[in-house]
Amino acid sequence: MKNILLFGAGKSSTCLIDYLINEIKLHDWSLTIADANLSLIQSKIGNAQNVFAAAMNISNETDRKQLIKNAEIVISLLPPSLHFLIAQDCIQYRKNLLTASYVDENIKQLEPQVIQNDLLFLCEMGLDPGIDHMSVMQLVNEIKKKEGRIVSFKSHTGGLVAPESDDNPWRYKISWNPRNVVNAGSSGAVYKESGKMKNVPYYDLFTHCDTIPIDTLGVLAYYPNRNSMPYIELYKINNPGTFVRTTLRYPEFCTGWSAVVAAGLTDDKKIIDPKGLTFKNWATPIVPYINEDNKSQFIFLGLFDDNFVPESATTSADVLQYVLETKLVMQARDKDMIVMLHELEYELHNTKHKIVSRLIVTGENNVHTAMAKTVGLPLGIAVKLILENKLILTGIHIPILPEIYEPVLKELTRHGVVFKETTR
Repeated sequence: MKNILLFGAGKSSTCLIDYLINEIKLHDWSLTIADANLSLIQSKIGNAQNVFAAAMNISNETDRKQLIKNAEIVISLLPPSLHFLIAQDCIQYRKNLLTASYVDENIKQLEPQVIQNDLLFLCEMGLDPGIDHMSVMQLVNEIKKKEGRIVSFKSHTGGLVAPESDDNPWRYKISWNPRNVVNAGSSGAVYKESGKMKNVPYYDLFTHCDTIPIDTLGVLAYYPNRNSMPYIELYKINNPGTFVRTTLRYPEFCTGWSAVVAAGLTDDKKIIDPKGLTFKNWATPIVPYINEDNKSQFIFLGLFDDNFVPESATTSADVLQYVLETKLVMQARDKDMIVMLHELEYELHNTKHKIVSRLIVTGENNVHTAMAKTVGLPLGIAVKLILENKLILTGIHIPILPEIYEPVLKELTRHGVVFKETTR
């Protein structure tokens, strides 16, 4: 019996676990889920057959290695910094590994050993990165087949609150790792626009967000995401005039968040003393940035309260994370929404064309979220393809190859993850 091992039972795991439980019934496989929180695992597996819960601390080398040794294939949904521990063990015991995280330098350095052991490490297999790569490469390759030349590339992705649950002044609720929300944009952004390189520092990133109309949703705002430039070569696009990858939010979020960043409330370096510190005192630096447009947002977050910040907080970012987790929490019936939009302009036979590809996915509730669905399903589908010997690759890969993205996108459509394209 082939055993699938999943590390992590957090917010993004729900739909992946549901998918894998269904597949192991059909294929006589088994599933082991490892997490420090046993009750969390049990809440997601119920009484499913051939599904096993393993309560463990990832730093426990003996337990970790034993689980990996007994697995056929390994998935990690742990924080990116922990993937390297698992990756080293996967090489030792010759196991394929899948993650939804960006490939970092530590993982890259393992590629000779991955190849030497005839293994596949498939990374960036979630939503963003993941579905964005797959859907973009499908479009790019279709344009290339027509012998078109791409002159402008814009790719936007956002995890948002669905319209029916949009009931706070931030127009945002937490559907994924809250620390990632706190840190979003902290490295600034590099991209290309109308033939010119743009380098935007963190403190300017949210101050002048461009907007884009989306059918049925109204206007969304976007800010450039990290360094877009390596993706020009990755997607094999020849010298486009404009190239940018962005994150989508409602405009109100950018208005408020620009003040949060300017006030230094996202700082995760400077140590603070939480003893006797009130939210009001902690948030004092934001006072100069308050205006009629954003005041209600900060009142909603409780930044003027005399309550004490959590004693466990050691940095301002810790306090902010606590605030977001408590004030922007998704309630049981709340729904989130994923929006992905690709805008590609290309020249073909001296005529300019524009193709827009749009994906909107709405969650069911605060557990079966659109975020969990779009992060988890690509991983689950890839696991099935590998175990069925339908995906045979070695080395470290991300899903930009047709043999990866074609079958995955095809199955995603059967689960309601469907792109709609318009061309003019």
